[in-house]
Amino acid sequence: MSVPVFVLASASPARKKLLQLAGIEPIVCSSNFDESQIQSEDAIELVETLAKCKAETVVNQFSDALILGCDSVLEIAGNIYGKPESPQDAIARWQIMRGKVGILYTGHALLDLRQNQQLVSCGITKVYFANLSGREIAAYVASGEPLKCAGSFALEGKGGLFVEKIEGCHSNVIGLSLPLLAQMLAQLGYSVTDFWQS
Repeated sequence: MSVPVFVLASASPARKKLLQLAGIEPIVCSSNFDESQIQSEDAIELVETLAKCKAETVVNQFSDALILGCDSVLEIAGNIYGKPESPQDAIARWQIMRGKVGILYTGHALLDLRQNQQLVSCGITKVYFANLSGREIAAYVASGEPLKCAGSFALEGKGGLFVEKIEGCHSNVIGLSLPLLAQMLAQLGYSVTDFWQS
């Protein structure tokens, strides 16, 4: 049986690279979904709803596809953070995050147009942040990297220097849990190896 095309409804270079490293060459179709439309105090509900909305936004562009939408937030001390809005915002966040433990939530929505099915799930990973100095925070924010990331850090970039350890799925922190994706594909009757490029 042929497999449907795999569509990533996200402009995130990190998510695309994770899929490519796992052998999946996705069609990238950015959803451009207005995330401010969705509000929730519950981190899991928020990321799952946003992931589903992102995937649904691109559905009408395909007839036979598996569409993956994802969204990540970081929760620290009961507060939910997405991408920082400015360098000042990123600095203020790191002043809260340093030396603390955060929980990174990534919502995954997988829409199978061929079987008319959808799965929604959330990956959860604990992140232990180093106790950065003010100078280190300023230098990291000045690099520009935190401004592109939920939680104001990129584990796969310079931000990896400031994460002491994680508990849970490593790729979830980068924006897409590969083990969770494999489980979701299996629930739909696919093997992740079906999507490897020969």
